[in-house]
Amino acid sequence: MKLQRVLLGMVLAALWAASPAAGQSDKDPPKSPNARFGDPTTQAQKYQGYIYGVIQTVNADQMVLTKTKFGTDQEFKFNKKTKFVQDGKACTYSELKVGDKVWVAVDKSKKTGELTAKRVVAGTDIPAVP
Repeated sequence: MKLQRVLLGMVLAALWAASPAAGQSDKDPPKSPNARFGDPTTQAQKYQGYIYGVIQTVNADQMVLTKTKFGTDQEFKFNKKTKFVQDGKACTYSELKVGDKVWVAVDKSKKTGELTAKRVVAGTDIPAVP
């Protein structure tokens, strides 16, 4: 009888030690699919789809950017509908300088593959005050 109590006590102690403690979970916390920086679609939504680059040359008809996603210098044509923005305000192509960092919204010609700038944004974007 005494041996049964000792054995029963040992079995219960082993079961208690093997069970997870109260409040602990064997599940991993949810993981973000985009690593630690969060969802990129919530960041800078205004400029998604734009091409980033540094102006190498600029004139009335076109500009050439370096450091683009293409890996080579890339030429962008201007037309009469091209809009230019510098520091949150409308400007002209003549206010853009070599070395300026810009974001460019582009139309690509299906026939020739030529890239035409729809909108060129340079400088600091000034948010609207609520």
